[in-house]
Order: sequence, then C-alpha cells, then structure tokens
Amino acid sequence: MAAETEARTRSGWVMLPWLIGAFIGIGAVFGLLVRQEQDAHGSQAAVIGWGIALTVLGEIVVLVLARGLFALNPNASAVITLFGDYQGTVRRPGFYWMNPFCVRRGISLRVRNLNTPTLKVNDLKGNPIEIAAVVVWRVGDTFRAVFEVDDYQNFVTIQSEAALRHLCSAYPYDSTAEHETSLRGSMDEVSKRLRSEVEERLSRAGVVVEEARLSHLAYAPEIAGAMLRRQQAEAIVSARFRIVEGAVGMVEAALEHLEKSKTVTLDPERKAAMVSNLMVVLCGDHSVQPVINTGTLYT
Repeated sequence: MAAETEARTRSGWVMLPWLIGAFIGIGAVFGLLVRQEQDAHGSQAAVIGWGIALTVLGEIVVLVLARGLFALNPNASAVITLFGDYQGTVRRPGFYWMNPFCVRRGISLRVRNLNTPTLKVNDLKGNPIEIAAVVVWRVGDTFRAVFEVDDYQNFVTIQSEAALRHLCSAYPYDSTAEHETSLRGSMDEVSKRLRSEVEERLSRAGVVVEEARLSHLAYAPEIAGAMLRRQQAEAIVSARFRIVEGAVGMVEAALEHLEKSKTVTLDPERKAAMVSNLMVVLCGDHSVQPVINTGTLYT
C-alpha cells in the first residue's frame, strides 16, 4: 500500500515578482516596438496586429503560470496530482508556486468529532440495548484518505458504527459475576477496545483515532422495565448478603467477648437463643420492640 510523500514546491514570494514583472514587461516591450515601427515606416496594421497577438499570447502564458500560486493555512494540506500521477502532499503552511497544470485537493488535518447515531443492537446475552459513541479522529495519511477509499468521511462514519455494533456483541450490558467485563461496569476497558477496533478499521483510509468513548448506553424500551426490576432484585440480594455477613461477624464478636470477660456463662442452648435474637435484631427491616423477659429459658 502506497503512502504519503512530500511534494516539491517553490516559494510563491520568489515567483510572484517574476510573474508581475513579466506581465508588465511584455506590455512595455509591445508598446516600444509599435512606436519604433511608426517612427520608421509609419503606422502598419500588420505589424501592430502581430504585436497585439504576441502580447496577448505572452500575457496568457503569464496568467497560466500565475495559476500555480497558492496559499496553505495551518492544519491544512494539499494533495497534488499531475495528469493523474500523484506528485506528493504539501503540509507546511505558507505561500507556494508549482506547476500550474497540477491539480490540488485540499484536505483538512484538524481534529474532528464523530457522534454516532443511537444504535439498537444485541449484547453478548442477546438483550436489545441502545448505544452510541463519540470518536475523535484526524487525517494522518492524505494519500490513503484520497486514493484508497471513495469518501473518507463517509468511510469513517460507516466503519465506526460497524465497530460499535461488533463491540456490543462481545460484552454483556451488565456483569452478573465478579470480575466479568461488561459495557456498563468496565467503561475504560470497553473504550480502549473500541478505540483499537475503530483505528484498525480506519487505518486503510489513513485516519488516526485520538479517542473513542461510549456516549449513550441503555436497555431498549421494550425490556427496560424488566431489567430494572432485575437490577433492583440483585441489589436487594446483594445488600441482604452484606447485612447477614456483617451480623454474623457481630454475633461472633459478642460471644467471643462474653467468653473472654466471663460475665455470663452460656450453655449451647442459651447461645443459640442469643444468636437467634441478635440475628433478628441486626437483620430486621424495622426497629426492634423491647421485650422484658420475666421468666427463664426453661420455664
């Protein structure tokens, strides 16, 4: 695959005085010749006609040469071709002159943003989701951008959407197990994967991807309600698990402290009753109502 090369140019500030001088000089020489002919032989229509023709021809040549002058702004480039042959690319800003028969195509080198439309796709588990991304890109190789693809801007849009669809099929929307990579829970890793895949697809067009991140992520409307209830149930189960785990630790600490301090001596049956009461108090949703025990455990 061919790549970009630097075009050969001349300074426009050097050529501009020559072209202006040639344009003025041709007219001055024609006037001088006509005056000499009039002084020597009188006015001759043929001589004047030929002089005008040569003058017009000379001025046309100068104007054609002046067509080779062009200016280049910062963060811009010009791809140069001559009769279908690639001559190179001009990247440095400035004022230049080159062969007037060359064709110049301007390519912006500025950083651009692509905000993909919201796509409806299926994740790894087959759940329909809505997703969109922002891709920050710029042209890195002007030759490939112009000659390897038909329309590099349209190519960037289509390939970015294709990479986003492929990414969704590789990850679930949400993780159900610990350390599982998901679209919602592993944004940084997913963004790196998206950038890598988009850059690989766009390298053929000479495009460099600066950044790629998800800008929108949600369940599709038809399953959003069911998925919300599932997430709520998972959150409740997880919270209950943490509460029970903490309650067990507190009960173990209380029993261990009582045994060390020897404040109360408890048999296995009394320990079981104490554990039951503490678990009810610690795991209950409502505040505990105090109960005064007037008897004993056995009566």
